[in-house]
Amino acid sequence: MLFSQWKEEYVWFVDKKKIIKLKYMASTKSKQMTSWKAFEYALLFSFEQKLKDKTNVTVIRNSSFSIAKDCFEQLSTIKQSENLLYASFAVNFLEDLEPRLSRDIWKEDILQLEIMQDSNGEDGDVRDVLAIRSLQKWEIGVSAKNNHSAVKHSRLSNTINFWDKWMGVKNSNSYFETITPIFDNLEKIKKESHGKETWKNVWNHHNTVYIPILKAFETELKKLYQENWKSIIQNLITYLVWTKDFYKVIKKKGALEIIAYNLYWSLNLPFKNIQPTYKTEKITLPTEIINFGFKKDSKTTLIL
Repeated sequence: MLFSQWKEEYVWFVDKKKIIKLKYMASTKSKQMTSWKAFEYALLFSFEQKLKDKTNVTVIRNSSFSIAKDCFEQLSTIKQSENLLYASFAVNFLEDLEPRLSRDIWKEDILQLEIMQDSNGEDGDVRDVLAIRSLQKWEIGVSAKNNHSAVKHSRLSNTINFWDKWMGVKNSNSYFETITPIFDNLEKIKKESHGKETWKNVWNHHNTVYIPILKAFETELKKLYQENWKSIIQNLITYLVWTKDFYKVIKKKGALEIIAYNLYWSLNLPFKNIQPTYKTEKITLPTEIINFGFKKDSKTTLIL
């Protein structure tokens, strides 16, 4: 195993020889959701099993717990073992980063473990698994990722006033005047094909859909940035990573990556005189946009 420290992230790679290699295809959304939810359950289960002999632990068995447990049990025995192996490595490392996970003040200081409701994500909370000590007024959250590292998948549409949602500032009329005909045409194609039309058959969709919508988004962001740059930057980052610190645990093929989002400096705290084994960086919020435009040779991606 190799551990390396970067500015705002910790990366922990697991020796590939110690990971069971398995040919497994998950091409549908339902399979992707099953894999994601199963990993959430594996993390919570590993937290409980590794900490229950060190401190008082209680698991909140809500509907999210039941869904995640059911997804885990749908997996093959081999796949379950693989998820538990990754989760075990993650919990071992998080114990080193967070001394309060395994240490209580007295027996009434209970560690509460919970899988978050999906509705919290709609409000901007990206955390999936929570560990809470109410008596210490302390908690850490984990965002579980299965083979991808995105914090949040945001959407654009002709009905989403994204600036109002992200920053309390309404989009301009010119933005909607540009994108609405494009989305209306897509809706027409969908309706006429009874929802069966595919992207590859939409004529020149990169130039007629992706590029004009992304250009409109780019123009709108730059306009708002010029009007109120400080508010735009901080609110955008808050929207993307929310207002709570958390660890992102990414399960990849042959590797496990743990990234600390310590924007509000609530992670990696000591317990009394016991310090964390490793230190995470305290991150400061960005103050300006350095560059914003299309990725080189791409018609589908903007980089900010």
